[in-house]
Amino acid sequence: MSSEVEVDSIDQIKDELSKIKDKEKKFRITRFIISALSSIPWVGGFMGASSALHAEKEQQKLNDLQSLWLEEHQRKIKELGTTIFQIISRLESVGQEGQLRMESEEYQTLVKKGFKEWDNAETFEKKEYIRKLLTNAGATSLSTDDMIRLFLEWIRNYHETHFMVIKEIYQNRGITRGRIWRNISKSNPREDSVQADLYKLLIRDLSTGGIIRQHRETDYQGNFIKKSTRTRSKSTTLKSAFDDVDQYELTELGMQFVHYTMEEVVTQIGD
Repeated sequence: MSSEVEVDSIDQIKDELSKIKDKEKKFRITRFIISALSSIPWVGGFMGASSALHAEKEQQKLNDLQSLWLEEHQRKIKELGTTIFQIISRLESVGQEGQLRMESEEYQTLVKKGFKEWDNAETFEKKEYIRKLLTNAGATSLSTDDMIRLFLEWIRNYHETHFMVIKEIYQNRGITRGRIWRNISKSNPREDSVQADLYKLLIRDLSTGGIIRQHRETDYQGNFIKKSTRTRSKSTTLKSAFDDVDQYELTELGMQFVHYTMEEVVTQIGD
């Protein structure tokens, strides 16, 4: 099954399934599709209403509101079907391990939760994070299902600006808050500005959430080494929101989040 499959309707999903001759594979894929569709409430209503609306459209009896409703849900069905078959194609290509994972109750539960979040995602980028997360959660066993659920919550709760900060730190380990800001914004705001307050909030969200931290030295056993006592600063001002001294890095949990949500197929954490 090609990862480039595009599906315009529920009937085309059925057509794709009818092309599969292997009974075990057909059952496995059908179960995955049912889990994905069952978590999205509007799909049942669309299936019930689409035939009647199509008939009215053919007879030119469809009003503008009905026509817009039909077109919008046809677009959503196409996007949903394409996403489903992209995940299935990836998992089928992994081999027996991926196929067994697809059939497990634990993974089916993740699929239902994942597609519920996918349907509620506000942006295409968030939908892509969820697609990659579900694919990687099925293709590897490097992370627990509880952790995958946590990652889904992060995708739901964080905004695109949070993800911009995460990407900057991932690509530039040891980067400072000042350098992150200059990479994502060309403005040079005051310390008492709305932009500075918002930026401090972003950093605080990601720090308290366990995704990023200030760089810390470790010993051979992985224990964090206490920072040496600093000379008391003579400055009369507080640390800048755009500080260029303290360095930031992803936590190990943050690294796994990036690998699972921003890369196509995880092979091994740290590769």
